[in-house]
Amino acid sequence: MALRSFFLSKSQLPTLFSRLSFSPSPPSRYSSSFRQTTPFCTSPETPEPNKQNPKLTNFSPSDSDSDSDAAPPPLDKPKIPPPYNPFSKEPAIKDPDDPKNLQEVFAKIREEGLMNSAAKMFDGLSQDGLTHEALELFSRIKDRGEMPDVIAHTAVMEAYANAGQAKDAHKVYLRMLASGVAPNAYTYRVLIRGLAKAGAVNEASKYVEEMVGRGMRPSAGACVSVVEGLLRAEMEDEATQLLEMLKAKGAAPEEGKMRDVVKGRRGSVPRLVMNVLYGK
Repeated sequence: MALRSFFLSKSQLPTLFSRLSFSPSPPSRYSSSFRQTTPFCTSPETPEPNKQNPKLTNFSPSDSDSDSDAAPPPLDKPKIPPPYNPFSKEPAIKDPDDPKNLQEVFAKIREEGLMNSAAKMFDGLSQDGLTHEALELFSRIKDRGEMPDVIAHTAVMEAYANAGQAKDAHKVYLRMLASGVAPNAYTYRVLIRGLAKAGAVNEASKYVEEMVGRGMRPSAGACVSVVEGLLRAEMEDEATQLLEMLKAKGAAPEEGKMRDVVKGRRGSVPRLVMNVLYGK
């Protein structure tokens, strides 16, 4: 806005501010965590083109006296919340009070959005050594502003699995495939562990083979869950064959991560896993 004089009397100030207009921008379709604000105001007397994103607007009249040639303040980049609080070491993403109360679980997802589910998936993929896949998902949210469908489907699957309804989680998985959405390693982790925990060990073992066929490495926790379920069902031969398949195809989890999972477990599970996969 061009000022007629660098100095205005007090009587001229009301007239000056009455001639200013602040045009609101349309509301952003993204969540509040993705909004940033940049000071901007226009004058009807000498309109200037808006060189900034019209969605990033602060309607504060106090900014009208700032120098129009000054560089805008830097924008804060959107960040995915870390999986753990760096100070207290407590999980930053907390599960619902009662994971078996699906009404509460889905209400929380609807209220808070899918960012918590996305962060859990990023963390899970990173723990399994799939950092590239985690970053690819993150870039889709950060750069394109979209939530990948695999996150939404997996969040629903995980809710059912945590509630002990593995059959419903499996139905969501099949519906996801029918919709043309490809699962990732975290999706398989949720499905396999849910099926194994529910006693559907044959189905769980089948999906371990399926994910290996897709070029994915199962997590140590998923492998142990399936082997433990097979041994519980007195299917030691099937458990051994599954482990031998993982070793032959180079899809066995890292030895260190497997040791962390079997540490403290009793029975034949640790012995069978470590012997077949790593010869120890």
